[in-house]
Amino acid sequence: MIAEVLARSGVSVRLDETTFDYDGMKLDFDLTFAAGEITAVMGPSGSGKSTLLNLVAGFEVPLTGRVLIGGDDYTNASPSERPVSMVFQENNLFAHLDVAQNVGLGRSPSLTLDKADHSTVADALARTGLGGKERRLPRELSGGERQRVALARALVRDRPVLLLDEPFASLGPALREEMLDLVAAVHAERPMTILFVTHQPEDARRIARNVVFLEDGSVTASGTAADFFSADGPAAFQRYAGSNAGR
Repeated sequence: MIAEVLARSGVSVRLDETTFDYDGMKLDFDLTFAAGEITAVMGPSGSGKSTLLNLVAGFEVPLTGRVLIGGDDYTNASPSERPVSMVFQENNLFAHLDVAQNVGLGRSPSLTLDKADHSTVADALARTGLGGKERRLPRELSGGERQRVALARALVRDRPVLLLDEPFASLGPALREEMLDLVAAVHAERPMTILFVTHQPEDARRIARNVVFLEDGSVTASGTAADFFSADGPAAFQRYAGSNAGR
């Protein structure tokens, strides 16, 4: 049941001296994400943000180093074996399945759902503001509603780590803020470890406790969001954020 899911909390994520080669650029990550906190992963295009998330999710395997989740080594584990859910910029919904079925895939890839599974799906839809839209197809939804479906599917997977790879980038400012507030509200109920990639400093300011800043495939600054957005925040971040920093 969703109440039991919400009672569970996140776990730490560590990239332990991991390296990766992306189109000739060497990426080098050595950092730990705190359990149960929201961390924004920021940096210029091509700095390695999505690759960092893919290493955690298992879509990429490091050349060297380890990927530790909750202290356990998942370096060579497949994505399905990892205690991780991921929401992409493209929501990856199946056009021929309705809303409830798309969310139900988070419980069973074959959509073999028992009564408890159906209840969990219904609760997740209600929590993400999709109650009453269970039988709609993706083409009948707005962009924000499709991203809510993707988020609901991630929630019913019942994983302690949630990765968000710019899932709201294509939304307008007001709708993006609404989705960020939804993520924050869900996190307040269930303190998952959330890593989210964003190009928008205001997104990080709105919901992140921590910020990791990447340049050229490595971490050049990390710390609390409060420190990043202070007048004395990291110089690399201030150059990137411009007038959005230190306000």
